[in-house]
Amino acid sequence: MADDVLLDKRSDGIALITLNRPDSLNAMGGQLMPMLASFLSECAYDTSVRAVVLTGAGRAFCAGGDVKDMGRRPGTGGAATHQEPPKTNGEVVPPTDGQRPSVFQLLDPAIAGLRDSQLRTSGMLHMMGKPTIAAVNGHAVGAGLSLALACDLRIASDKAKFATAFRNVGFSGDYGGSYYLQRLVGMGKARELYFTGDTVEADEALRLGMVNRVVPHDNLIDETLAFVAPIAAGPTAAYARMKENLSLGEHADLRTLLDQEALYMRLTALSNDHRNAVRAFIEKEKPKFAGN
Repeated sequence: MADDVLLDKRSDGIALITLNRPDSLNAMGGQLMPMLASFLSECAYDTSVRAVVLTGAGRAFCAGGDVKDMGRRPGTGGAATHQEPPKTNGEVVPPTDGQRPSVFQLLDPAIAGLRDSQLRTSGMLHMMGKPTIAAVNGHAVGAGLSLALACDLRIASDKAKFATAFRNVGFSGDYGGSYYLQRLVGMGKARELYFTGDTVEADEALRLGMVNRVVPHDNLIDETLAFVAPIAAGPTAAYARMKENLSLGEHADLRTLLDQEALYMRLTALSNDHRNAVRAFIEKEKPKFAGN
């Protein structure tokens, strides 16, 4: 299998995932999306992984859909080339009356495949119970931007560039970008960026709130890993519940959120991490979190 995605599980609990199709600017062709989905699932369930960093090899973070591949597969829709549709319910069976299948019958397996790929990649980055950080080394475009936005935090190289770009190829957008972007920059700015496809430079992305910090390009990975290391050493079980609270807070009413916060505070109060941290505080020691 081609190494379209690389996984490095470090001794400090950080899993470094690298999109590795540099000749195509890490476009979502080949085995990139299925491999990314597989590695994210592995990291989500591996207790030795305490935080995930996603980056790209070469000059780009991810250029989104593989436009050249779209041209070779007319009529399929570029988004559907990211991952093969599921085989279980995805077969189109021609009608027995001799009529051609409807457009909805033809679209159904492509929609199912894209929905599955979105949940297993962008959805997993946003919802897994561990901190996820995008180290954006270059262009993050289209669905590649969506992957970066799906992460909890974004650290950008000063050479990074961001663009929705879907309008440039007549697409409406996928992988959750329309959900994530407007929560970071506001509804009006998000619509502007979708409608125009304008490129946002790293410093402007920082000003808008698209990224958390900008660092020198040559120091991106070192500074990202140094930033993430103390997070990975923290109370990972509590992080998982923090993420659930924050996700619920994106759409729930205050009473619903307060109910969940009360539940999770009482559950984390029963954890070994909490008890050990309280003891360390009293004894003026640095707490050591085991994630339970």
